[in-house]
Amino acid sequence: AMKLTIIAAGKVKEKWLLEGISEYRKRLSRYCEVDLIEVADSPDDLPRELALTREGEKLLSRVKDSAYVWVMDLAGKMYSSEVFSEEMIRAFDKGGAELVCIIGGSNGLSSDILSRANQRICLSPMTFTHQMTRLILLEQCYRGFRIDRGEPYHK
Repeated sequence: AMKLTIIAAGKVKEKWLLEGISEYRKRLSRYCEVDLIEVADSPDDLPRELALTREGEKLLSRVKDSAYVWVMDLAGKMYSSEVFSEEMIRAFDKGGAELVCIIGGSNGLSSDILSRANQRICLSPMTFTHQMTRLILLEQCYRGFRIDRGEPYHK
């Protein structure tokens, strides 16, 4: 069975977002297991570089050496949903049926995380809250499976 692991900094607090995330986890369960791991984000009073390093260490500590890793990055590659679907299936193959996605906190990403990435993916040139990014990523993965299986999806 395939497994999608999302490792993210910070907790999602908004009820509507939690409901959306829960809905897409349910939809995805037909295609893969979803593991959502949250690590503590750094307090706002820390200097940015230190916050990034600490968050980076926490995020990376949850990544297995063998994992195939996608990092959500504004400077990453942007794909259409069709190409995203192809890339996602290829990533699952390369990762031994597991794809690990990392979403940084509001400070961005440490250089350690960027260098660990097998692929850097940009979901949109717009900036979303890192909490919304979780929902958008889950939705795109769901859409990716639907496209791959030739099942109907919202265009």
